[in-house]
Amino acid sequence: MSTLDTKCFTEEQEALVVKSWSVMKKNSAELALKFFLKIFEIAPSAQKLFSFLKDSNVPLEQNTKLKPHAMSVFLMTCESAVQLRKAGKVTVRESSLKKIGATHFKNGVVDEHFEVTKFALLETIKEAVPEIWSPAMKNAWGEAYDQLVDAIKSEMKASS
Repeated sequence: MSTLDTKCFTEEQEALVVKSWSVMKKNSAELALKFFLKIFEIAPSAQKLFSFLKDSNVPLEQNTKLKPHAMSVFLMTCESAVQLRKAGKVTVRESSLKKIGATHFKNGVVDEHFEVTKFALLETIKEAVPEIWSPAMKNAWGEAYDQLVDAIKSEMKASS
């Protein structure tokens, strides 16, 4: 991914993402779980993509492995968005994009899964910051998410 790709992430978009993330950060564990519960509410079959959910009889919100996974994904997504313009590209901590791409490829993640996840992310953020939510903020988060997904998809292709 070249730095040219992120030029469309403007200073205004960055400011909106940073502003909303600073509000959400303190409740990130709760929001992360809501985000994943929203994904599974929209697409219950998505649970099959997660090995730790396949044979679980425990309600989703009580699954001990879902919470840390949700937190990891939510933090990575939000922190990637916050630094996107400054870094000039998608960067992630802890897991490399190669590992994320390979895992998504192996588990059969397709475009529709990314779309459901985007919708769930935007709804979660909208509910978390209703007083500052706007169409411009929705677009900013949507653009940041799309760039992260493009980076993951390019690594998925490398895994195929």
